[in-house]
Amino acid sequence: MPDATRPRLTRDSVLRRALERADTAGLDALTMRSLASELGVVPMALYKHVANKDELVDGMVDLVWAEVEPPTGAGWREAMRARAVSLRAALRRHPWAVGLMESRMRPGLANLAAHDAMMGCLREAGFPLRTTVHVTSVLDAYVYGFALQEKTLPFDSPEESGAVAAEKEQSVPAELAPRFPYLLEVVAQLAEAGYDYDEEFATGLDLILDGVERRWP
Repeated sequence: MPDATRPRLTRDSVLRRALERADTAGLDALTMRSLASELGVVPMALYKHVANKDELVDGMVDLVWAEVEPPTGAGWREAMRARAVSLRAALRRHPWAVGLMESRMRPGLANLAAHDAMMGCLREAGFPLRTTVHVTSVLDAYVYGFALQEKTLPFDSPEESGAVAAEKEQSVPAELAPRFPYLLEVVAQLAEAGYDYDEEFATGLDLILDGVERRWP
């Protein structure tokens, strides 16, 4: 007999529960069997909504894309900046998605809309087709690379980064210190002030946008 207390299973509910599990335990921990168990159904019930895990991940990635702010506004630069900040924020919420955002062979509607909006913003601002591709590529490479680095860091705040820097500084034997003066100078400063990844991301993003603006006014 059907369980009247259990919410009706839908494709959206399956995808969102899968997203939550991946956020908590990582993508490797997500299986059709474990997902079915969390939803209180038999694994076969999931296949009415997704054909397999690959299709499940397609849908999950599309949910992440749906969280990314499309580039809108009066100026292309501010629109691109806001979009990059939003994409990084989405990847911080869903670190398992780093490396998957551009790899899906069956992109969903949110995925397609996000890419079309970015291309459209630049093209409508007067950027030539090939230049639009170049700008899109470099901005996404920066965001994805930054997100990947953040994902692997052993700290989550400037304060924690300072403690990590201090520990690294102390781990260098005194007799080796003269060989790495500039590196240790940076590490010593970070040990005191910390390393603010929000600030570093914004600085790097502005450097890229400055370059784009100078080359393609």
